[in-house]
Amino acid sequence: MTSREIIRRVLEYHRPERIGLTYSTYNSQPRINDCVGCGPANDPNSEATPWEDDGSGGETHVDEWGCLWRRLKGKTVGGEVQVAPIQTWEDLDAYQPPSLDDPARYQHLEEVRERHVDRYLLGSIAACAFNQARYLRRLEQYLLDCAESPEQVRRLNRMVNDLVLAQVEIYADLGADGVFFCEDWGTEDRLLVSPQMWDDLFAEGFQRLIERAHARGLTVWMHSCGYVKDIIPRLVDLGMDVLQFDQPELTGLDFLSEFSGRVTYWCPIDIQRILPTGDKTLIENRAREMLKKLGGRGGGFIAKDYPDNHSIGVDPLWQHWGYEVFVQEGRYERD
Repeated sequence: MTSREIIRRVLEYHRPERIGLTYSTYNSQPRINDCVGCGPANDPNSEATPWEDDGSGGETHVDEWGCLWRRLKGKTVGGEVQVAPIQTWEDLDAYQPPSLDDPARYQHLEEVRERHVDRYLLGSIAACAFNQARYLRRLEQYLLDCAESPEQVRRLNRMVNDLVLAQVEIYADLGADGVFFCEDWGTEDRLLVSPQMWDDLFAEGFQRLIERAHARGLTVWMHSCGYVKDIIPRLVDLGMDVLQFDQPELTGLDFLSEFSGRVTYWCPIDIQRILPTGDKTLIENRAREMLKKLGGRGGGFIAKDYPDNHSIGVDPLWQHWGYEVFVQEGRYERD
């Protein structure tokens, strides 16, 4: 059974030979990785700029959306938006989004598909709307907009979402199996907006994305950080295929298991509460609990590693303990 077939069966709860796995190398040795990702190539005509020293201990760059970013040199990776391209709502009228709807930027996907024919191919999309729209106004202003100017927020969200739907069409044409995006919706204890506001301003974008992707035969995979418990039922009802959580303990395995059979979870062992302990017994037992509660119905669970051990203070060996449990015990009996 190929990796591609295993992931398909995991998502369908159709008893593959084992759970899904997406692990990077350990001690220069490859581990099982059932998926491969691909995103658009850079636009040679874009006015985006590389990171440059700003002379005050930081670096700045302009991305293809027109956002000016700043980060601390050698200390942070992504940084924060300092100057947003849409300062006023009049700016939105004249705003020109990047060329993410240009098929020429995705031509290399054909080679990726041919090279990894046995793996499940995920195309990277810009967002659903929130994770990009918030940068176009800066996060603090965007959250104020959600309360003060909801119609303008809907207009901005739809502009981003339209571009995302164009990406979906391109990936479908080129043979991808699914699409993946990131939208970090939570702090450690609550959503960034109320559940009612989320439903009012953002659910439509998710519905449009999921319906378009499913109509083209693609699955939809979403990463989100923080507390998102309040919107998980809505995401499942809308048809989200895969939820990627790095902190499954924050929501609770018992709560997540309530949706077993309707959605697949793609998770490492919790990166804040479990892995940093370095407690081998705890890590191995939590891996077993994840197998039982998230993947215990003939599918529904893909185990992964967290790609930045340094940032979370984790020895790579600690993640490998969990991997060994997932490989050895994460198997299904075939009917």
